[in-house]
Amino acid sequence: MMKSTFFSRLACGSALFFLCHLTPLAAQTLAPDEFLGYALGERFTPHHRLVSYVAHVASTNGNVEMVPYGTTYEQRPLLVAVVSSPENMANLENIRRDNLRRAGLEPGDPTTRIPIIWLSYNVHGNEAVSSEVALKTLWELVNPANATARKWLENTVVIIDPCLNPDGHERYVSWYTQKANKRMQPDPQSAEHAEPWPGGRPNHYLFDLNRDWAWQVQQESRARVNLYHRWMPQVHVDFHEQGVDAPYYFAPAAEPVHALVSDFQREFQEVVGRNNARYFDEQAWLYFTREVFDLFYPSYGDSWPMFNGAIGMTYEQGGSGRAGLGILTALGDTLTLADRIRHHYTSGMATIETVAGHADRLLDEFTRYFGEGGAHPGGKYRSFVVKPGASPERLSALKRLLDRNGIRYGQAGGNHTKQRGFDYFTGKAAAFTLEEGDLIVSTYQPKGVLAQALFEPNPALSDSLTYDITSWALPYTYGLQAYALETRLEADAVPDTVFRQLPVTANPVAYIVPWTSVQHARFLAALLNAGIRVRFAGRPFSVSGRTYPAGSLIIGRAGNEQGDFHGRVAALAGAHEVPLEPVTTGFVDSGKDFGSAEVRAIRAPEIALIGGNGTASLHVGEVWHFLEQELDYPLSVLEPDMVASADLSRYTVIILPPGNYRNWGEETLAKLSAWVAAGGKLIVIEGAVEYLSGKSGFGVSPYLTQTEKQAAEKAQEVEKAAERTIDFKSRERARISDAVLGAVFEVRMDASYPLGFGTGGTYYTLKNSGQRFAYLKDGINAGIIPDMSYHRSGFVGAKAKERLASSLVFGVEHRGRGQVVYLVDNPLFRGFWEYGKLVMSNALFMVGQ
Repeated sequence: MMKSTFFSRLACGSALFFLCHLTPLAAQTLAPDEFLGYALGERFTPHHRLVSYVAHVASTNGNVEMVPYGTTYEQRPLLVAVVSSPENMANLENIRRDNLRRAGLEPGDPTTRIPIIWLSYNVHGNEAVSSEVALKTLWELVNPANATARKWLENTVVIIDPCLNPDGHERYVSWYTQKANKRMQPDPQSAEHAEPWPGGRPNHYLFDLNRDWAWQVQQESRARVNLYHRWMPQVHVDFHEQGVDAPYYFAPAAEPVHALVSDFQREFQEVVGRNNARYFDEQAWLYFTREVFDLFYPSYGDSWPMFNGAIGMTYEQGGSGRAGLGILTALGDTLTLADRIRHHYTSGMATIETVAGHADRLLDEFTRYFGEGGAHPGGKYRSFVVKPGASPERLSALKRLLDRNGIRYGQAGGNHTKQRGFDYFTGKAAAFTLEEGDLIVSTYQPKGVLAQALFEPNPALSDSLTYDITSWALPYTYGLQAYALETRLEADAVPDTVFRQLPVTANPVAYIVPWTSVQHARFLAALLNAGIRVRFAGRPFSVSGRTYPAGSLIIGRAGNEQGDFHGRVAALAGAHEVPLEPVTTGFVDSGKDFGSAEVRAIRAPEIALIGGNGTASLHVGEVWHFLEQELDYPLSVLEPDMVASADLSRYTVIILPPGNYRNWGEETLAKLSAWVAAGGKLIVIEGAVEYLSGKSGFGVSPYLTQTEKQAAEKAQEVEKAAERTIDFKSRERARISDAVLGAVFEVRMDASYPLGFGTGGTYYTLKNSGQRFAYLKDGINAGIIPDMSYHRSGFVGAKAKERLASSLVFGVEHRGRGQVVYLVDNPLFRGFWEYGKLVMSNALFMVGQ
């Protein structure tokens, strides 16, 4: 491969090639330093100026197109720049559609041979160097002095997303600009190197967008993936930063690599990595490959593109939000923003060079990926059947996720047939009957690999030292009975997606809505926001020939006489696509009549979320987003330091997310305990359960008895003694035996208690910790893991397996007139665990009523 001239400007000095210009600039187009008024690396560029520069380049160059694709929650624009040669730009729509034809997403044969490379910058807002690099890269691709880059563009289309997370970027840049000294201050103890809570990494709702590619919980992710599907690039690079002292990282990735990643994808990562290394070696820049950053979890900016036929890669530069404009490393060297720009720019341009030099093979392998994958899919399973069961609403939610990912599906028709497949609920092969309305997902389709990756019940781990969770199978996520088949099964009916409200009987006594999904919780929240009184059945009942489970909503005329009751309820039900079932009597056939004390009124909760310095920002964001964006329900957010002086009587529910509450003294805990006793409901999530363990007024503990505690402590001492003689390199492997890396367990739920309403007695939890809690002595053990036969999928270390039998997952203590709800496993994990949202809704609206 010929050495590129854009790397030959080192004679200009330490500023390297991108801070000096040896030839006149393009007519009307300004380089970033001329447009911004400062050299890249001297300061961080605010988002609105990033947008302005992209617009400037697009307006002055016929071979650049700026494409807006959405907005953030804080109303900042999301956009990409599409760059190629003038000839390619004139034929851009055909090139784009040809790429979809190669993927089997559009009919016809392609007539062009131009690969697409997509460069994504700044998905983590405080890894802000990459947005600066985006400006430099965009400039060099139009710079008339860079003849080599112009040559590459004859053979490629380059898509540049300068900032995937504008809200996080702006949070970081605004803070840093306020704190930065006049002169660069590399002292790590200086204030500009101590980013405050929550940091710039997440978006507005404090989500990590780099873990949201498949789930698309956040609107930035949904907008980006929608645009991605219009292009389906051959190569996608996600630019990041890591710790200050880390050398540069680029592909190939570390193990475990998912088994569905193709041989060519692995091979081409190596090709790209070696070309990157060539340029880094010329400058004697340190780097590493095949460590830390694996390709297993399917929702990253490198792995999700892989399952969509691309070569997905992560590039990591040392620095991140702590580095600022410059910081002293552990070796006493000063790592500057200019250094970081230089490294990311070099790897990005070297990757474009690699793509341009291997255009034909990339296109051929891309076509083969989808052609052979659709005709002869790899992996063990060929089709997946999902049953709606008692909750067609949860199945509808699954369909929406499949739609967002471009995965095709159908449903079974009226012919009932016997089939055999892996039963997700039992973890064993079983016979079942395919029934009308069952959802069928075949892997014989363009997105077959992605479908396999998301449905695979127990993906094989080549190495247990993985970077993220190890199980995410959609049937567990949505709590739906499903089967994985090793044989091909195609749908013979098209799903009916049109919502139709049932006819309303004239002047019914009440409307009934079964309680089985978060869709019903959204409807309930809308009713409460509208001031409509709602009750729920504490026990199952039957009326007018139909049977309803405990938790079913009863929306009666009694107490709702003001205004157009029927019209208001019907309008809200239609907006939330919830079928209303009218009844003309409150006299039930079985169970409790509507006037019974067992049919309880739902008081609209007044909710406070503890969120601020010391709390885990991502977990705070999960609750915040769930309440505001999914339920559209109001809440207050209290800083942890405010609790001691706050008037807690204003709230009926307080949510305590994971965090460090060590600054809370006994008085604060006593205040919370007294608030519970007076009728408050405290919902405690994951790590916060550990914080309250053993505290006065709270009965949760890792051990049920003192004898059990002493036996566990003795066993731990024996383990520690054995570990002291393990050689150093083996200790990490030894520690993994204590870990639980996002494993799925079946949970036995008490469906007669409000926390278990709608679950039918079974829940599937995603466990991210080996921390174990015993059953409550004086409380309701609403969700438990009786023994390790309840483990369904994902990695659980040997020692963790010994502990997790007979352990608590969800429990409630009744204290005075209030309750403490313990959610040992986070039901809102990353916002994608759909079944958990029902449990959280139970905790908010049902428990304690």
